[in-house]
Amino acid sequence: MERGPMARSRGIARNTALSALIFLSAAAASIHAQATRPVNFLATHYDVSATLDAIGQSLSATAKIDLTATEASSNVRVELHPNLVVKEVKGPEGKPLTFERDNQYPLFVNVQLLTPVATNGHVTLSFTYSGLLFNEENSPVPGVRAASITKDGAYLLLPARWFPLTNYPSNRYTATFRLNVPETFAVAGSGKAAAPAPVPGKNAVEGGRLLYTFECNRPAQHGTFVAGNLQLNPRQAEGISVNVYALHNQSANAQEFAADVARAAVAFSDMFGPIPNPAFTLIQLPEGTLREFAAPGVLLLSQRMWDPKASDRAIAHLVASQWWGVQVAPATPNDVWISDGLARYCEALYAEQTNGKEAGLRAIDEFAVGALMYEDAAPVGQAGRLAPYSPDYRSVVENKGAMLFHMLRAMMGDVAFKAALHDFYFQFAEKTARIEDFENLADKRVQASAKANQDPPNLRSFFAQWLNSTGIPEFTLEYVVYRTPKGFRVVGKIKQPLDTFHMPVDLRIDTEGNPEIKTIDVSGLESQFSIDVFGRPKPLGIKVDPNNVILKSSTALRARAAIARGEDLAEQGKFYDAVAQYQRALSIQPGRPLANFRMGEAFFYQKNYQAAANAFRECLQNVPEPSEKWTEAWSHIYLGEIFDLLGQRERAVNEYSKAKQTNDNTGGAQARAEQLIKKPYSEGGGELVATPATAEPAKPGNAPPAPASGEKPVLKKRPDPSPQQ
Repeated sequence: MERGPMARSRGIARNTALSALIFLSAAAASIHAQATRPVNFLATHYDVSATLDAIGQSLSATAKIDLTATEASSNVRVELHPNLVVKEVKGPEGKPLTFERDNQYPLFVNVQLLTPVATNGHVTLSFTYSGLLFNEENSPVPGVRAASITKDGAYLLLPARWFPLTNYPSNRYTATFRLNVPETFAVAGSGKAAAPAPVPGKNAVEGGRLLYTFECNRPAQHGTFVAGNLQLNPRQAEGISVNVYALHNQSANAQEFAADVARAAVAFSDMFGPIPNPAFTLIQLPEGTLREFAAPGVLLLSQRMWDPKASDRAIAHLVASQWWGVQVAPATPNDVWISDGLARYCEALYAEQTNGKEAGLRAIDEFAVGALMYEDAAPVGQAGRLAPYSPDYRSVVENKGAMLFHMLRAMMGDVAFKAALHDFYFQFAEKTARIEDFENLADKRVQASAKANQDPPNLRSFFAQWLNSTGIPEFTLEYVVYRTPKGFRVVGKIKQPLDTFHMPVDLRIDTEGNPEIKTIDVSGLESQFSIDVFGRPKPLGIKVDPNNVILKSSTALRARAAIARGEDLAEQGKFYDAVAQYQRALSIQPGRPLANFRMGEAFFYQKNYQAAANAFRECLQNVPEPSEKWTEAWSHIYLGEIFDLLGQRERAVNEYSKAKQTNDNTGGAQARAEQLIKKPYSEGGGELVATPATAEPAKPGNAPPAPASGEKPVLKKRPDPSPQQ
């Protein structure tokens, strides 16, 4: 229980976080309002020359843009990073044009042409601009550093709008990019790269420079690059070319990464149809930005996830984005369910195909937890209200969006669902699509596959309910069992809190004989049922939605969602706010070991060792769920480290020994305990580690497994685990 100033401070912290979330949502909404205005001109080709100043952390560039008018107009509106100052805009024949930043929406730059351009007419403009790019300040993606230039390297992600864009993220264009960088940098990214050419002259500080040229000849959303001390590792796997770029000391597993990429590409080609150019570039992305990002032919994966054994689902997600996002692009920011939601669901399809049904269901469980984190932020069909890549965007669009595809698959049946995806890709490849396009196609497929004298599922009702509204059902059961001449009859009602809810819901009745599954049409707050079974139903043997087809809430899932929010905050170093979320989880589900464990971690990194020890002891007092059993071994390890720090070596060794007695080696717990038994733990350097957030067992000696994509690892600067000398 919280009392006094601490409780009040925590309330203030929560209110501050809420205010920040409201601000970001408002900013995203205002940008969306501008972005959904009619676009008068669309870029068709770019010629961009940019110089990266690693010492000044700045970019200076010239972008020559060929534009086509979608309607007669003399006003060209482009999107450009607010930190980049436009110095000059020239029109045809090099004539200077007037331009201005939009005062209310500084992402946008308006250019006034000398004469109007007719519909389908063409005009070429040249922009000269420069500015600082080194943090997330004024980022077009609120709170996310989408572009950065430092002495150690740089990355320029397309969402940063580091060159003038029109109708992002839907517009497609060809392009030539010329990047002038220090000679110590290698550059990888969009398009076909020519060999780097030396730039005449030498800078006293930076030394020589190189010019990298990338040709992008197929219309797509090009313009994502990473520069730095990268080593090219060209690989072949299953007949697919995969160029792997990573730091020199992290390139040993390039072949394993290439094999993961190729397997996913082959799997999705079989499911949906081939992509035009099945060649990929996988690039290691520096820390401080997105964990993963996909561009045409380019897959970016952060250093923290750079482990082929633990990132196979993240790789599958990125590869799937080549189909859903690159090839089939959303027509508007409100249509991203058909790209980001579907690419996320492809993780489950891939896991199921490669590792079996249980692996697919584990992915579905993670989607459900993620969906509950911020489900009420916006309906899926109004995703434009959310800041892309923000926690609420991932929750609503990616995780809830993935669950909607899972539910749709159950309603349509596997054959009709996968045929609909194949048809959707075939019809809209290299085009933009709206949610309505997918709805119409899915409805036609399910109508065509309906059996004679059987009504097909009502997909229109499903889409209206799940895409346009918020709210998740939580089912409760009331029932009575009667004996009948032929067996038993179960009479009861299913309750849930959403008045507009309407879906078929399965009931499984475990009996003394074989279990029986019946489908109930659940509509509104309360739906009655009467089911005859042969065997006597077992006590508490009736379960709603036994196969977890429907996105639904429960005490355990709501607690896990609060823990996941805490993990998000802890990854950002906001341990105080994280603790508040863990306490919320414990108020929902008292004694949840994972909540106490994560709270212990947060206190540990705040060096509040007594509070940390209390939390780890609480974790050990309750029996964890099977998927969280690893918390026992790691609680003992943390307790041992605390005792070592406090000079109580005998007690520390006792805890390490208890960790070994669990025989749980998740995250390399056994090797860690053995190391600490030999020599005590001490604070020192800053090893970056991830304690496991999944129950995937690790082989002895392996690094802690990173959670599957979408379940954030809790990454923090841990004291150096090397023993005292």
